Amino acid sequence: MARQGAQLKKMLRRCSSSLARRDEAGPPEDVPRGHFAVYVGAGRSRYIVPVACLDAPEFQELLRKAEEEFGFGHDMGITLPCDEATFHAVLAAAAIR
Repeated sequence: MARQGAQLKKMLRRCSSSLARRDEAGPPEDVPRGHFAVYVGAGRSRYIVPVACLDAPEFQELLRKAEEEFGFGHDMGITLPCDEATFHAVLAAAAIR
């Protein structure tokens, strides 16, 4: 479990560093502290997610898939490779923990 957490932290650092290169001013103003934006579904709907969701194994798996499919070296933010129904199910599972 500790190894998985370390891998997730590395993944988030890669994502964060690619976003920081794009915008040196920091995160968008509409993203509250302790949250981050993700894009989901075919229409790339934007959601603001609390960082507490990062503890959920289901959310971690979505991030791994996002890195594999899209990578984090672009300026489009974190795009999750799932439909909105799946994303909502993952958020619900994360909220139960």
